[in-house]
Amino acid sequence: MYTAKGQLDRDALIRQYQPLVRKLAHHMMAKLPASVQVDDLIQVGLMGLSEALSRYEAAQGVQFETFATQRIRGAMIDELRENDWMSRSSRKSQKDIEQALRKLEHQFGRSPLESEIATELGMELADYQTLLGKVRGTQLVYLEDLAHAGDGEDGFLDRFDADENADPMQLLRDQRLRGALVEAIKLLPEREQFVMSMYYEKDMNLKEIAAVLGVTESRVCQLHSQSIARLRAKMRAH
Repeated sequence: MYTAKGQLDRDALIRQYQPLVRKLAHHMMAKLPASVQVDDLIQVGLMGLSEALSRYEAAQGVQFETFATQRIRGAMIDELRENDWMSRSSRKSQKDIEQALRKLEHQFGRSPLESEIATELGMELADYQTLLGKVRGTQLVYLEDLAHAGDGEDGFLDRFDADENADPMQLLRDQRLRGALVEAIKLLPEREQFVMSMYYEKDMNLKEIAAVLGVTESRVCQLHSQSIARLRAKMRAH
């Protein structure tokens, strides 16, 4: 889009790509605690979009939407990293859930029910579901889990950088790891399989998934978090 003077119409392009910013923000929210506001992510994303408009060169051979997506996500991630969004207590809660899952799966030879996980953690079911909503899911595979055996405290955002070299999808292209992940997903409870498919394959956000399943967004968030914990428990063994 260009102005009458033949210059790039930045305002028109920003309006055109605002839906992309909102989509990326809402999609990222499933990986973040409830304390993070989606409007804050959108504001930062718009700044990333503006930067993309300033830096984009068609001669680079990359489509603008692809280039802008990287810049928008990068801006959101930088903002979240600066605010250190995930507390140590949240990280500990995630590890506790994964440890309980591994123990129960070994004990029962199947995926444990939510109520069984809650009991193992010494919690009421409602309290466990509330905890799932607070910690939220993060990534299917943490880079340091694959590279190191220790309990490093690297943050999620250092593993989810927009930098292509740090993209977890690069690791998933390894056939052995991909195969293990596919098999792990097949072992998830049916509803959790639906959530993972809609979120990662169909690129739907929490609100859209909730409408399909006939549940609340918070319940979808809980199911997503629990699915991630189950998969991480299985992938650690891999």
